[in-house]
Amino acid sequence: MQLKEVMRKGMISLKTNNIKEPNLKSRLLMQYILNKPREYILVHDDQQLTLRQNVDYLKGINMLIKGIPIQHITHQQEFMKMSFYVDENVLIPRPDTEILVEEVINLCKRKNFIKILDLCTGSGAIAVSLAKYLNNVDITAVDISNKALKIAKKNARNNNVEEKITFIESDLFSNLSKNKYDLIVSNPPYIKKEDIKKLDIEVKKEPLLALDGGVDGLDFYRKIIQNSYNYLNNKGMLCLEIGFDQKEQVESLLEKEGKYINIYCKKDLGNNDRVIVACRVPKGTGYFDN
Repeated sequence: MQLKEVMRKGMISLKTNNIKEPNLKSRLLMQYILNKPREYILVHDDQQLTLRQNVDYLKGINMLIKGIPIQHITHQQEFMKMSFYVDENVLIPRPDTEILVEEVINLCKRKNFIKILDLCTGSGAIAVSLAKYLNNVDITAVDISNKALKIAKKNARNNNVEEKITFIESDLFSNLSKNKYDLIVSNPPYIKKEDIKKLDIEVKKEPLLALDGGVDGLDFYRKIIQNSYNYLNNKGMLCLEIGFDQKEQVESLLEKEGKYINIYCKKDLGNNDRVIVACRVPKGTGYFDN
């Protein structure tokens, strides 16, 4: 059977089963089965597939219908114009998180920040991206999951930045020495426990550990905000990704802590509040500018 006919049947099956983006997923699956780029699929749509390729493609379509994310089948996700390996042990990097990474890159360049701590690193998308786009940085990437850290290390190797990142298995700050950092960044779990059951079936296939932010979704923000001050250099900065409806709550946590100033928020491409940035108040002073 020709490539285009197999893909058409796959797309129809996905659409019939209410799978989002059936055309895209049908094509990405075929690219994976043939190990070819998008351009090849478009030009060679009259290619005859082998029996094995037909069987593998149908198997992939059935997995998608069951809610398995396409990224868990292809083990690939693009982020910051790089390729990242992902599986069921890590959160799939989202375009929204690129807003966080871009803001951190801008801050580091403006302020000559060198030492960076990435909490809840998961696939390593943030740490690896920062290492790729910033010169002369020393990054520490932390995660409680050893399986996630293995994937993050793999992504660092694949993107040729492993020498710039130190990976540590730790529950946030628990296994860290008392080193000071210029900037702490995190995309922590922030979904309310009760809301997890309402998520799309594909999102439910991702690790609960990377989704569950506690009853109000703020558990990790409380811990990070309460402890970051002791790990930041004077005039150091804290950068957090947030849920679209968490801006006021996270800003309130920062203000109540009394150790952060110059708090501001960045929106994502959908005009949702997405990134909170705050400055550490130096000991013995009121506040500082910029």
